[in-house]
Amino acid sequence: MQLIIRLIISTIAVLVTDLLLPGVHADDFVTGLMVAVVLGLLNAFLKPLLILLTLPVTLLTMGLFLLVINAGLVLLAARIVPGFVVESFWWALGFSLLLSVVQGFLQGLDKPKPQGPPQY
Repeated sequence: MQLIIRLIISTIAVLVTDLLLPGVHADDFVTGLMVAVVLGLLNAFLKPLLILLTLPVTLLTMGLFLLVINAGLVLLAARIVPGFVVESFWWALGFSLLLSVVQGFLQGLDKPKPQGPPQY
């Protein structure tokens, strides 16, 4: 059940980010769902390998190269998913940054509220 909730949150985050950025286009809810699934799979399987292969560059840039990896994964997802278009590398970079913010906000809404008096 938690996986389905996270998938729906990711899909909504993709669609909201699509609305906020004019250089990124997702056709409909199904396309957003496919983008969420593909990005999840790419982040789970390909991203660790890319991080390992680019470790010297990532260390040299103090981790900023991870932004390039994220943008590259968004561009790869745009090539895989029909109906999802990212116009350039910079839009992919903005999409990955804004997607992280929107996903974090939406997942924060999903957290259960603590019951009882506050713990200090």
